[in-house]
Parts: sequence; structure tokens; C-alpha cells
Amino acid sequence: MPEKKAKKWYLIISAIVILAALVLAYGYYQRYRNSIPENKTLNREFKTKIKSGNLSVDYEIGQAIEDIDTLRLNTLNVPVEVDISDLKDSTASVNEASIKKAKVLMEKLKGKGINIIIEPYPWISGGEAYETAFNPEDVNSFFKSWREDVLKVILKQVAVPERADAVCIASNFVNLEKYEAQWCETADYVRENYSGLVTYKTNWWYTAGWNAETKESFHQKLQNKVFSKVDFISIADYFELSDKPENSVEDLKADLYSSTAENRKQNIIDEISQLHDQWKKPIFFGELGFPRRDYAAMHPWDPSPSQVENGSEQARCFEAYRQAFTQDWFLGFSVFSIGNRAADKNYYPSSESVEVIKGWF
Repeated sequence: MPEKKAKKWYLIISAIVILAALVLAYGYYQRYRNSIPENKTLNREFKTKIKSGNLSVDYEIGQAIEDIDTLRLNTLNVPVEVDISDLKDSTASVNEASIKKAKVLMEKLKGKGINIIIEPYPWISGGEAYETAFNPEDVNSFFKSWREDVLKVILKQVAVPERADAVCIASNFVNLEKYEAQWCETADYVRENYSGLVTYKTNWWYTAGWNAETKESFHQKLQNKVFSKVDFISIADYFELSDKPENSVEDLKADLYSSTAENRKQNIIDEISQLHDQWKKPIFFGELGFPRRDYAAMHPWDPSPSQVENGSEQARCFEAYRQAFTQDWFLGFSVFSIGNRAADKNYYPSSESVEVIKGWF
């Protein structure tokens, strides 16, 4: 009898242990499954073009959802504010309120078939300084902070649990792009901790026949190995096209092949094509925006190139790009910017631009 009782208890304990192991295994499976982005149209096959919108950092959730519907977008670029004290600071930190806001938005978008790209958005000197001028004093300290205090937090708190489709590891750090080994390590770090798509956003550039330095700078960009580490290459597309306050669509298309701005004669389409040919990666315009102003094509990066409002000129810029970029390697675009249509948001699409964007793809 004692032996039977012992055997009975042995079987009971064994069953409990097996059950506990199964429960634990199922928990790990759920964590693993939830770490895999619920890819909709944005995946490594790239069969569908990306039609996205960049949210302004101070976006309103309701407006963002309305803009998705109005512009017929299939993707949303969600910024997570990264606070940096000044242009020389070597440390960065994720804004917790921005994290929470992104999670609320993504929760509301679940089931709507909208792809999500998460982007750490540098917010320097309270938004008064631009990341294109950022130049930290201690580069090694910056990269350590960017990986551990920014990307690690974003992956753990947003990208993995909310199943984002892609993560942009950095954007528009003009003075830091030359540190390709550090960027490659950064891309590898994200790959190790995230199973979705990875991209890196390079800033626009210019070349001119009369300036050999610009040609060399472009050659160096072409050789940067960070582009070998990503699934698709993103470009903040603010190429300077024309010096005129207003342009026809045909003129703007011609400028994309030979820009008239400062008589540079830059073949923008060919240079972007070279970037694709070099790395065999799709090209995505991670920011494509023009201010609703005269001279929108002269300095697209400037929200106020003129005080004269001109929604039609903005729309003609979008239309020129729509007609010019039909190449197989062109993955799509993200409108800069949506989610807040306050009076000072000069990049918010005009009614004329809305019609162009709606019909694109």
C-alpha cells in the first residue's frame, strides 16, 4: 500500500511539473509570437508600395486617424520624442509621455490594416534646434546612449510589444553619418532584439558640376555600409529643385533630372538610382514634404520660404514626384507632416495636395 500511495503521488507531482512546464512554454511562445510584427502590406517581399504619413511630434490622435482615412494611407510613421539638451550633448533620453501616446495611438489602429514605422525623433533644445546640425562632443558616448537609452527603450516598450512593422534606427544625423562602423553596430543591435524591418533615414544632399566637394560627398554616401544593414533605405527628401516662386509640373519633373536651383544641374533621380544600384535595396522617401508657400521647390526643408501661401504650388511638387518616380526600386513615400493642422503647420497638405496624395498608388 505505501508503495502504491508513493507511486500515486509521484504521478500527481509529475503531472503538475509537466503542466507547469507547458504553461511556461506557452508563455514564452506568446512572448515570441508577439515580438513578430503583424505584417500587413509592409514585409520583406515588398509587393505593395508604402503610402505613409509622418506625424508631427505634437500630433493629435484623432486628427492622425482622420488623416489616414482622408489621404488613403496604408502606413503611419509614428515618432517617439527623444530629448537632447543641445547640439553638443552626448546623451539622449526617450520622452515617456511620447511613449505612452504612441502606444495609445497604435492600440486604436489595431485591426485597421495600417502598417507602423517607429522613428526615434530627435527633439533638441526643446525643438528649437535641428538634428541636421547635431554634433555631439563625445561621439562614443552618444552612440552608447542612443543604443541603450533610446533604441533599447523604444524596442522594449513600443516596437516589440505593439508589434510595429518597422523601426527607423536614426534620421538626418548629417554630422554623424560618417561613423559607419557605429551605425552598423547599431543596426545589428536592433536586429538582435527585434524581428521586424529595419531602416535608416539619410538626409537629402546636393551635387553641382561646379563644386567637386559635393561630388565627393555624394560618393562617400554611396559607399556607406550602413545601407547594407537595412531592409530598405529611407531618404528625407527635401531636394532643392527650382529658384522660382511657382513652377509647372513639367518644369518640376525636368528639375528632378537636372535641377535649376542655383544652376546645379543635379540629376536627382539618377543619384537616387545609384544608391539603389549600390546596395540593391528599395528606396523609400521617409519624408516627402513641401511648405504651402511660394518657393516651396526652392527650399523644401524650410517651413517658411515665403509669407505667400500657395497650396497649389505644394500640390504641383507632389504631382511632379508622383509622375517621376515610377521605378521598380521606388518603395513609396511618407507625407511630411500630418496629425496636426494648426495654422502654423505649413507642411500640412493643402486641399489641392490632398487630391494628389489620395490618387497616388
